Amino acid sequence: MSEGHATHGALRSGSEPGGDAVGTPVELEYQPHSQALRDDLDRIYETRFSRDDAAAKDAVWAEICVYLQRYVVPHAPVLDVAADRGHFIRHIRASERWATDIRDISRHLTADIHFVQVSGTTMSSALPADHFGTVFMSNYLEHLADADVVVEQLRQAYTVCRPGGRVVILQPNIRLVGEVYWDFLDHRTALTDKSLIEAAELAGFTTLHAITRFLPFTTKSRLPQAPALVRLYLRFPPAWRVLGKQTLYVGERPRGS
Repeated sequence: MSEGHATHGALRSGSEPGGDAVGTPVELEYQPHSQALRDDLDRIYETRFSRDDAAAKDAVWAEICVYLQRYVVPHAPVLDVAADRGHFIRHIRASERWATDIRDISRHLTADIHFVQVSGTTMSSALPADHFGTVFMSNYLEHLADADVVVEQLRQAYTVCRPGGRVVILQPNIRLVGEVYWDFLDHRTALTDKSLIEAAELAGFTTLHAITRFLPFTTKSRLPQAPALVRLYLRFPPAWRVLGKQTLYVGERPRGS
């Protein structure tokens, strides 16, 4: 996650899915408070995660995506909201792969990924409506200003998700994490599994799955870092009940909507 504020970019005028210009970030206007936010985020994440951390995190995400693939609607486009370095979208299989972020993260993405530089809370203005089979968010909603913005973000996801499509959310659970949830300066909104379900359903999604305890709080937690051990962890749900501090939520946009 790396955002939660105003729009900064969009697709080039006239761009279509699969066209040459899709994913090219285009600045709409300079907004000083938002520019400062992006600069601050770059500094925060450079301090929080070293290059070695990023490489280790990418290896962990390769294994996590093997597990999450079962929740991704097959043969349909996937959108990664607030994609950061693209740990999810680079490892997931889809007919089209899209990513958004408030910063220009295109250097971290492969050429086939359509990148749109836009805030998640206004992304429906820059993305095709009713298009995506799966909309994914990881460690993002806690960065938004309050519960109202969380619901609005999920409504944005609903708008760009096709009927029968899914939202898949990996979210730190404050009830399980405790006060260390607030150790990160950019964490603003506390969510539990129950409030996450409530927010998603307010936005129009029908809950399909909610795994209260899934992954540890961060990739620096006690989750084994070696890919083989991560794979073993994901195949052994009893371990989740001990180490799991993040909730996995899967919701569906009703087919007749």
